[in-house]
Amino acid sequence: METQLRPAIVLLAAGSGSRFGNPANKVWIPLGGRRIISRSLMNATKSFPRARIVLVINESDQLTAKKVLARETPQLKVEIILGGATRHESEFHALKYLKEDIELDNINVVIIHDGARPLATSSLFRKITDSAFLHGGAIPVIMMEPRETDPLFSVNLARVQTPQAFHAKELLIAYEAADRDGFSGTDTSACMEKYFPGHKVVAVIGEVHNVKITYPQDLVIAAHILEKRRYKD
Repeated sequence: METQLRPAIVLLAAGSGSRFGNPANKVWIPLGGRRIISRSLMNATKSFPRARIVLVINESDQLTAKKVLARETPQLKVEIILGGATRHESEFHALKYLKEDIELDNINVVIIHDGARPLATSSLFRKITDSAFLHGGAIPVIMMEPRETDPLFSVNLARVQTPQAFHAKELLIAYEAADRDGFSGTDTSACMEKYFPGHKVVAVIGEVHNVKITYPQDLVIAAHILEKRRYKD
């Protein structure tokens, strides 16, 4: 019997607006008529109508989250949980929340995405998820050109983006091991690399326009890209 894809989508939105210079979390800032997090949610879920959707937020954002989701994404069944002090902790909170369904094999792939990347297309989510389902894990990468005049940059470098997706059971095992060891990875793939070094992770070509909203100028760039796309995807 052929195994079917049973995904869960985790959107990380428990950060702060410190680098953006905003007192509130940047994911609640409007972008082209919708909040940043709403665009991330819509693109992440478009190809997976039956996926579990988990939004990880700050405790202080609970009321805002409920209001925004009710107004902008009422068609989505989003499960809201509280994050941790770091990105890694927030990911682990999500995996613990999904643990029972992961162990029962009701979820076999977990997709983790930074909520501050609202321009990742539904096509990228589909490619990453399908690759992870087939191979074990997948991450989007953008190759960077080496600087020929600088010997420190004589090799090709790659910039890693999100969404990142992995087989659910292995991902849960890795994060439980990291919790016991006190390890905190910079992103999902870093934790998998440490605890499952032989686990195959496929590099998928990322998207140049998959920008992360970190500084005010990033919001201007994102708005321009959305206008070029005619506010689709």
